[in-house]
Amino acid sequence: MTATLTEPRLSPPPAEPPANGSGRREYLALAALLVGTAVAYIWNLAANGWANSFYAAAVQAGSVSWKAMFFGSSDAANSITVDKTPLSLWPMEISVRLFGLHAWSMLLPQALLGVASVALLWAIVRRDFGASAGLLAGLVLALTPIAAVMFRFNNPDAMLVFLMLAAAWAMTRAVADGRWRWLLLTGAFIGLGFLAKQLQVLLVVPALALTYLIAGPPKLGTRIAQLFGALAGMVVGAGWWVLLAELWPASDRPYFGGSQHNSIIELTLGYNGLGRLNGDETGSVGGFGGGEQMPTGGGGMWGTPGIGRLFQPQQAGQIAWLIPAALVLLVVGLVLRGKLTRTDPRRATLILFGGWLLGTGLVFSFMKGIFHPYYTVALAPAVAALVGVGSVLAWQHRDTLWVRLTTALAVGLTTATSWIILSRSTSFVPWLRWVVLVGGIVATLLVLIRLPRKAGLVAAAAAVLVGLAGPIAYTVNGLTTAHQGPMPSAGPMTRGGWGPGGHGFGDRPAGGFGGPGGQRGAAGNHGDTAGFPGNTAGKGGGPGDFGGGAGNMMMASTPSDKVTALLKADGSDYTWVAATVSSNSAAGFQLATQLPVMPVGGFNGSDPSPTLAQFQEYVQVGRIHYFISGSQMGGGERGGNSNSQSSQITAWVKEHFDSQEVDGITLYDLTAPKTT
Repeated sequence: MTATLTEPRLSPPPAEPPANGSGRREYLALAALLVGTAVAYIWNLAANGWANSFYAAAVQAGSVSWKAMFFGSSDAANSITVDKTPLSLWPMEISVRLFGLHAWSMLLPQALLGVASVALLWAIVRRDFGASAGLLAGLVLALTPIAAVMFRFNNPDAMLVFLMLAAAWAMTRAVADGRWRWLLLTGAFIGLGFLAKQLQVLLVVPALALTYLIAGPPKLGTRIAQLFGALAGMVVGAGWWVLLAELWPASDRPYFGGSQHNSIIELTLGYNGLGRLNGDETGSVGGFGGGEQMPTGGGGMWGTPGIGRLFQPQQAGQIAWLIPAALVLLVVGLVLRGKLTRTDPRRATLILFGGWLLGTGLVFSFMKGIFHPYYTVALAPAVAALVGVGSVLAWQHRDTLWVRLTTALAVGLTTATSWIILSRSTSFVPWLRWVVLVGGIVATLLVLIRLPRKAGLVAAAAAVLVGLAGPIAYTVNGLTTAHQGPMPSAGPMTRGGWGPGGHGFGDRPAGGFGGPGGQRGAAGNHGDTAGFPGNTAGKGGGPGDFGGGAGNMMMASTPSDKVTALLKADGSDYTWVAATVSSNSAAGFQLATQLPVMPVGGFNGSDPSPTLAQFQEYVQVGRIHYFISGSQMGGGERGGNSNSQSSQITAWVKEHFDSQEVDGITLYDLTAPKTT
């Protein structure tokens, strides 16, 4: 067995960087990359405010309650959890415990995860492909538009991407020496990824398993056994929390948000699992179930499923710029390494990231359920790695005609992709698409020519600049634009795509989700006449308002100082200072008062928590002070299911309690029933 584990490679390992000025230059370049990434991601971080208030409220809750932190509760009184497992919230909650509750302390861990992800990708690629490949891969990841947005946002995706990369790092170590510990660690990282965003982390598992099955050093039987060991590591990495959560008495823990029967297993396999693939998402956006999709016309809110989905306006500017080049360079790399020994580490890396890109990309392309453009951040490491390693391999074999031809194809496809994406928003840096077109044509022609080394370096640099010009422009836009709400996106408004900040559909005729706090112009709400009307979310609301200051299913409430003061008065005497339908409606009030606000029905207002009977009991014993009325969907008041628990609760409150208006907010004092 020992001899098997240490069998020599037939392909020469990459040369170690020399311990001279060249090595120092590499680490200076790495330092510049990481420091530059950190500055870009941390700069003006507080401009995003609470970012996704749904998760911000959970961070606030977890910063004052250890139970809320463990479960990922939406409120410190633990009525219901967010509709995800809680790991991604923990670093933010710890940061808030250390530095206090504000946007910067909440989002700083996300930015640091971005820097760590760039460093980790550099380490993976550099190990077998050298400094240049590692630096280029890290640079591409840092400049991927949707990555720059999500590493400054409080959705779970920052932690998910980091743990996916951690699993890939452990797998490359396993391919290098075949030791069991690396397989167990790979599985453990995947398990932790499950605790960040449940089944999405499994999209990289086939690529990881295939890589080791093909390239692992031991004999086939041992490799298979070790993969089962990785599976055991995955079960342990995720199972400890799932087991504790399921065994915890239901009466002493929060309801599992997003499930219909208070089960984390149901949430995993249904709303956050198979429902995303087949569209059968009971309790989904707008309360649709049984496979129904939210009606928006055309291909639907999530784009049209199919092979070209990643290049549709909603997604293209986020991730698609370098996908064609990555695929071409993957083929080049596999052909160049095709006749080498089975355990060739360079080919193993190509298989790993190629499988990651193809597998995840195909699932995203054809899934029929909820698909947000920011999901594509999970593709960013694979695209960046393939561009880095493929470019270096192509450079090393540039004297071969077919390599020059395929490299020129990659540059040409990148130029065409950039031209198409930039042409969808002609008012955004209008000259850039012409520079990219001319520069791309020149770079393509130069790559075709067999040039001397120095001239070849110029051609290669031109190709890189052409490829990164569009992503850089979108990334800068993403870094300088405030992002709030549940659907962040990078770049400008595009025809048929999203508006800046992720709030609107840009020029999409059907309208889109409005921006917060009167930012209608900044949010790009063109044509707010159908679908979800724009939301000014100001004091008292405004034209086209969908819930006003009370918020709605997509945007958080924005209570005035007077409303906040009213809620805080004697607020500590109650378990919940207020209750309102849907988590985002509750979030703004909770963040303003820093007191628990019950989100009736969870994110969509469609979860059966609490039931009408439970709510009536809470009111009877004086645990809830106010009920805040709004215009929520998903089982709420307008457009919701009249048989849902949240609708029944709303109707019961209106029947038995008098309302009062405060700065456009309708409140019912649940301690003072009507006297009839």
